Amino acid sequence: MNTEDQEHSHLRPGGRQHNQKRFTAMAYKTLSTPKGYFVLIILSFILGYIVHSQTQIPPDVTDLFEHNKFPNKCIQPVPSNHVRQTVLDRVFNGTSPFQGFPPPHITSLLWEDWAKGWGSNAPVFEHLIKQVKPRVIVEVGTFLGASATHMVGLTRKLGLDTQIICIDDFRGWPGYYDEEKSLKMVNGDSLLMFQFMQNVVKANATDSILFLPFSASTALSGLCDWGVYGDLVEVDAAHDFHSAWVDINNAYKILRPGGVLFGHDYAWEGVRYAVHSFARLNGFQVRLDGEHWILY
Repeated sequence: MNTEDQEHSHLRPGGRQHNQKRFTAMAYKTLSTPKGYFVLIILSFILGYIVHSQTQIPPDVTDLFEHNKFPNKCIQPVPSNHVRQTVLDRVFNGTSPFQGFPPPHITSLLWEDWAKGWGSNAPVFEHLIKQVKPRVIVEVGTFLGASATHMVGLTRKLGLDTQIICIDDFRGWPGYYDEEKSLKMVNGDSLLMFQFMQNVVKANATDSILFLPFSASTALSGLCDWGVYGDLVEVDAAHDFHSAWVDINNAYKILRPGGVLFGHDYAWEGVRYAVHSFARLNGFQVRLDGEHWILY
């Protein structure tokens, strides 16, 4: 048999079958020994461990990634000077919610002066307002409006005609009670929205502040659908990762080009992880200003 015949002998009829028989015989001979049997057991154990230690992913995994998908675009922005009327028309039937405030049955239950907040007068507000000179500010998580009324004062000092949209469901959190000054609960309502409104009235800011009394996701989706964008957008709501992650992604959608997205509570692990994850995925850097984070 010449060299060419040897190289192609496995291609001849019966050549492949002969090789398979030889391999089978050798494998049987090897595994029939105690040593071979032991090796087979070890290999079986390793293979079983690898298979069962890995997450089983179905062939169609599209649904597993839906949580990380957010609509990329909102409608075209309305002019900044139309933002207030847009919100009034969409939420309050065209009438200011401060008209006729407070209702008689609520008046005696409100504190004249209670604007509690956390980091509400932090230097970051003045820094960013001077830098951006915003026409519209969106605050996600406002509580009693302490930071919102503070920002009104800052914008007025700079001669800016700024509209601030405050987002909050005004429910606090389960078990909320303030030992210093707690509002009376009326038919399950903690009255936080009415106290917020009282604080806005006291600050003479009813023409500068409007509010959306909904969850963060619902309110931000509404602004997106209405074309209401912010030059400054602050995220200061829930502190767990998933809530902060959703809020940051939804808030970014309504940020005007050239605007700044920032937020509070960087010390919380969930917030910190959400901020850096978003920054890494979207090409931002994170800068700190006290307890606030800023994306740039």
